[in-house]
Amino acid sequence: MPLARHVRAIFTLGLPLIGSNLAQMLLNVTDTVMVGWYGVEALAALVLGTSYFFSIFMLGNGIALAVMGRVSASLGADDEVQARRDTRMGIWLSILFGLAMLPVFWNSGAVLEMLGQKPEIAALAQEYLRILGFALAPGLAMMVIRSYLSAQERTAVLLWITLGAVLLNAGVNWILIFGNWGAPELGVRGAAIASLSAMVLNLVAQAIYAARAPGLTHIRLFQRFWRPDWEAFWIVAKMGLPVGLTSVAEGSMFQASALMMGWIGTIELAAHGIALQVSSITFMVHVGLSNAATVRAGRAHGKRDPRLLRDGARVVTGLSVGFGLLTVAVFVFAGPWLTRLFLDADNPATPEIVLYGVRFLMVAAIFQLFDLMQVMALGLLRGVQDTRVPMWMAVASYWLIGIPASYFLAFTLDFGGVGLWLGLVLGLASAGAMMMRRFWRGPWLQPRQSVA
Repeated sequence: MPLARHVRAIFTLGLPLIGSNLAQMLLNVTDTVMVGWYGVEALAALVLGTSYFFSIFMLGNGIALAVMGRVSASLGADDEVQARRDTRMGIWLSILFGLAMLPVFWNSGAVLEMLGQKPEIAALAQEYLRILGFALAPGLAMMVIRSYLSAQERTAVLLWITLGAVLLNAGVNWILIFGNWGAPELGVRGAAIASLSAMVLNLVAQAIYAARAPGLTHIRLFQRFWRPDWEAFWIVAKMGLPVGLTSVAEGSMFQASALMMGWIGTIELAAHGIALQVSSITFMVHVGLSNAATVRAGRAHGKRDPRLLRDGARVVTGLSVGFGLLTVAVFVFAGPWLTRLFLDADNPATPEIVLYGVRFLMVAAIFQLFDLMQVMALGLLRGVQDTRVPMWMAVASYWLIGIPASYFLAFTLDFGGVGLWLGLVLGLASAGAMMMRRFWRGPWLQPRQSVA
């Protein structure tokens, strides 16, 4: 395939995924802003509850990411039956996982208090989570169908559905958080109901499209949905668990970094949060390209075409690196402006927060390059259905290198917040190097042997 066709295929597939990821972030930001208008305690409970929810969501989302690689490979091999089997059992697993986690949400207040949170904030977060917990099953099922549609290269519709969910979430927030239009004033519970409504809408809209869209109806995705397919069930489960644990390993490193930054100081923690928020926005581009990499790699792997796999991997990685270099320039030259976007100019602490924020963004410029390497490698490895070894690479990189290095540089060598960020860079660099090496030296890139 010519280079231009590879680039066009990646953009056609990846740009809507990038837009969907950014829209999903907008949904979360909307919750934060509107609850922030409601009250400080409510905002603290929301932030705490959201972190709790997504820690569990990341683990379950491994199912959806596994389905993306499986379905892409099946479609590459012209096996639509297997694509249907894997998707249906992915939805089964998502629903079962969501139901199994309900007690964890119902009793979240006690868990949060055990983790040192104030009782009144933990109790308010529990009210939020007792409602939001019911969104886990539909949210994960929605991610599975999203993976199926991505593998089918039907990504534009995902962007429009997600934008619709953002609008619904904002509207329900406005009505239920503040008690507008005669509705009860529910505060954080209103935000939870809004998020639940948005996830259910997203699920229903995607399911209808997957079942009825031209070119997809013949697959009969939901035909005899209630019948178990234990072979596909266990294949998806065994592939999805390592993917979920990989995400948890990375997420826990960043949660540990926030905890350690809090030990350094409140100003540094505020700057750390801003730098992470800015980095996470640009990182959504790489996540979208990583998902596109999974689909394209899966298709090539299913066709058993190493050359197509290699060329596609080079193109998508090159595009990610190109955007990463652009990000470096933005972080280096626009750091003060980016940091001030999040701050009140009249706050006396703003100049000091900006000072630290600029320093952290300078390190984040390097951080982004290594972060994109690990996320692109993970996307490619999922496409060739290699998930178990990358999981152990992630655990070693983030828990044995990243977290200890952050502590050592920040506290033992007294480099403070910058040292903590440098430790994160070391963890991500280790993961990126090991995972990229594994993909480019893997058997899936070896030429097929002809049989005489």
